[in-house]
Amino acid sequence: MDGEDISNPKMEDMCANGIGGVEDAPSSSTSTTERKNRPIISGEQLDIEAYAGLYSGRTKITRLIFIADHCDNTAMQMEALRMAYDEIKRGENTQLFREVVQKIDGRLGPDYSMDAAWCATVDRKAEQRKDKLESELNAYRTNLIKESIRMGYNDFGDFYYAHGALGDAFKSYVRTRDYCTTSKHIIQMCLSAILVSIEMGQFTHVTSYVSKAEQTSEALDPPTTAKLRCAAGLAHLEAKKYKLAARKFLEVGPELGNSYSGVIAPQDVATYGGLCALASFDRTELKNKVIDNINFRNFLELVPEVRELINDFYSSHYASCLEYLGNLKSNLMLDIHIHDHVEILYDQIRSKALIQYTHPFLSVDLRMMADAFKTSVAGLENELESLIADNQIQELSDCEDQKCK
Repeated sequence: MDGEDISNPKMEDMCANGIGGVEDAPSSSTSTTERKNRPIISGEQLDIEAYAGLYSGRTKITRLIFIADHCDNTAMQMEALRMAYDEIKRGENTQLFREVVQKIDGRLGPDYSMDAAWCATVDRKAEQRKDKLESELNAYRTNLIKESIRMGYNDFGDFYYAHGALGDAFKSYVRTRDYCTTSKHIIQMCLSAILVSIEMGQFTHVTSYVSKAEQTSEALDPPTTAKLRCAAGLAHLEAKKYKLAARKFLEVGPELGNSYSGVIAPQDVATYGGLCALASFDRTELKNKVIDNINFRNFLELVPEVRELINDFYSSHYASCLEYLGNLKSNLMLDIHIHDHVEILYDQIRSKALIQYTHPFLSVDLRMMADAFKTSVAGLENELESLIADNQIQELSDCEDQKCK
């Protein structure tokens, strides 16, 4: 690659990029000696039992089914389906049960086969329960008891949700709106609508009901605010608005705890927020809003790999950062919310790393840089030429050719 041959006093530091640090590296960074002795994560196979333990309700089941559908390891598939089968049997969703049994296809033996008697019993009780709910709701509507009508529709929403009729559940929850008499009732309606909308993948509804809930600020407590920010973050992530997603996840307070396990785990807040921030924030934002963010730092402690790769990126330790990303990738591809975004986020993070590596130099050691970015010199030249064509970096020369070492 042709470029201006200049003498640069920082060249020695630049050529060590990917190994050395920067002057304003975060105080939490480890020394070079410690870094050499620190083990890089090994990309171990996902611990499905530990992972599933982070969640509850329907999302626990759907995440397990997602893993079974998207991993290429038969043992993992069977473990995920076994756990999904057991979890479903604790509930009332016979439709989902039949789907999982079909996926298992007899491969787990007679203990995980079709249980027609269980399905018949659950379905029979469901019909009886539905008849009772309809009778009660009709009585409430006849008597015009507003609070009872609200509770009746809410009970119907819970009923439909438990049995997997998500569309009917959403309609029932939304119908409670006309009968809400307090701000807390409105918040409850919004949270229920958000929960079902996330399960249905209707993220425009999620955004709408987050906004409605936030307008009722007098009834918002810190845990509820944290839940709404998580939901908004998921909606922005789905829409590929990564900077907005990062901001929402970074705003989640410690009050979240495990209170939203029916939707998201604290570990997800760290992972989704951290990767979206890396892909979309500039260097100053990364320092101020992520690394120096005490609340978010507590989430990052739950996922040390993400914490370390963020610090590595900021400290210009690109080889280590990319190694962490590479090791995390297979498990991220099994995540129900971020799997569609992994390639995009990774490409954006890598491009930012390339830009940050070359700034403000006009000459780089292509061989050393290629080694840091785990690619060939030819592959690196293609990446850099693409960034130059997009006016994201200036034209560079090879300091090997210019004998600047």
